[in-house]
Amino acid sequence: MTSSSALEAGRAAAAERRWAEAYERLSVADAVDGLGATDLELLANVALLRGEPQGSVDLLSRAYDGHLGVGDTAGAARAAGWLALWFIELGDFSRSVVWASRGMHLVHAMADPGSVAGFVRLAPAVGQLGSGDPAEARRQCEEVLAIAELHDDRELAANALLCRGKSLIELGEIDEGFRSFDRAMAAVTAGDVAPVPVGVIVCAVISDALMASDLERAAAWTAVLDEWCRGQPELVTFSGQRHALQAALLIARGAWDEAATAAELALARFRAGDYRAIYGAPYQLAELARLRGAFHSAEASYRRAGESGWEPQPGLALLHLAAGRTRQAQDAIRRSAAGADRFTRRYLLPAVVEIELAAGEVEAARRAVAELRESGEQMTTPTLQAVIASAEARMLVAVGDAAAAFEAARVAVDAWRATGASYELARSRVVAGRALAELGDRAGAEAEFRGAREVFRALDADPALAELAGLTGDRPTGGLTARELEVLRLVSTGLTNRAIGERLSLSEKTVARHLSNIFGKLGLSSRAGATAYAYENGLV
Repeated sequence: MTSSSALEAGRAAAAERRWAEAYERLSVADAVDGLGATDLELLANVALLRGEPQGSVDLLSRAYDGHLGVGDTAGAARAAGWLALWFIELGDFSRSVVWASRGMHLVHAMADPGSVAGFVRLAPAVGQLGSGDPAEARRQCEEVLAIAELHDDRELAANALLCRGKSLIELGEIDEGFRSFDRAMAAVTAGDVAPVPVGVIVCAVISDALMASDLERAAAWTAVLDEWCRGQPELVTFSGQRHALQAALLIARGAWDEAATAAELALARFRAGDYRAIYGAPYQLAELARLRGAFHSAEASYRRAGESGWEPQPGLALLHLAAGRTRQAQDAIRRSAAGADRFTRRYLLPAVVEIELAAGEVEAARRAVAELRESGEQMTTPTLQAVIASAEARMLVAVGDAAAAFEAARVAVDAWRATGASYELARSRVVAGRALAELGDRAGAEAEFRGAREVFRALDADPALAELAGLTGDRPTGGLTARELEVLRLVSTGLTNRAIGERLSLSEKTVARHLSNIFGKLGLSSRAGATAYAYENGLV
């Protein structure tokens, strides 16, 4: 294949989003004769989509030089603007500033720069967000947006709307921020945005929707991302992050088996080259392990999440709480909440309430509930109302106001049922049951507990089952035989069935039968859950 035919084939493949072939053909053409600046930009985008961010940066740098070499100042400014943005993506803010300055210098020398005058200002606006100045970021983004609208540059407008939305959210104007996201997503679904910014925009808005407890938007936007990725089988970058975001949504909805599959797929795509997937997948795996009682695995995954740059809260603090390390949980969640921006802090507040109540700090929990309720006035979604009602019910039952706790719990149950979040619905039923028990309605309480127990068993939510067993008095000493108690204690030390059999002079098959009986009697499904139950009930 000649250089010219490879170039034409590469361009055609890129237009049809066949990224592997586009990368191969364009690379061949570049190796033989060297690509022109515009085609170098194309290859840079293809390289990024194929999971080679550093290669993309190198190609864009060459494109910048190429544009300058032929006197294409606008093209050089555009390349500089992209480099400024991608160095932010790679965490190199110093080089981002350098390239942004180069782009603006070129624009200032142009008589009529058009929309590129706004594009070169986009990275500095994003940088203001990273430096903790959302007010300045908002001002700059709105100036970029005005330039985009003046020149009818819908792609630039979508990028500016993303930055503006994130600025507004950090400033506490959450409803307005998400309306900005809606406008950006309208441009995406209309086909006005190129592949690289599509991936950036859609992944960013889904992540913020999940943090804002807006499962409705998160689900709708995840469907857009899923369809977009499915239409590009050779896409690498964003393909794994798609699965990580799906996992987070599925965990919230109570579809834990599907979430585990999605999280594993995200890690597989990370190994295949999607560097973005590592930012969420380990945390979602950690959450699943914590919720199912696999505390050791959870801790390892939270650690990996932290090493990747992802803040492993509130999950890690809740893991400390589940493992009985209440003071450690309290210290961790307080430290994280104290250093968070307002939007992130609201995301942490439900865990703050739960941990402070467990630590006996009722007033701290009460303040957190009040703050959560106040923040809920800035944005109203069914899921957020369920979160607020759940936190309020927990606090009220802890202070002994059973009647008010029951009413709040029922609001939470109805709201969780409407959103399809089965696990959180079951947890709210437990709180409703506790309130009914305090009110003397034992039959009503047992009905709530029974409904919650069925959900926890279906999900293999062993820590929640163990906690519920403690509330209902269904403790192991009342149902397990002496031999089963011996087996349970040895399981909790980490011994295998063979080692337990050797210790008790039993066959592996007999140990397995005892373990099956233990699981059945306690409503558990794993050794990790049995271990957690043994520790929480003082059996070891």
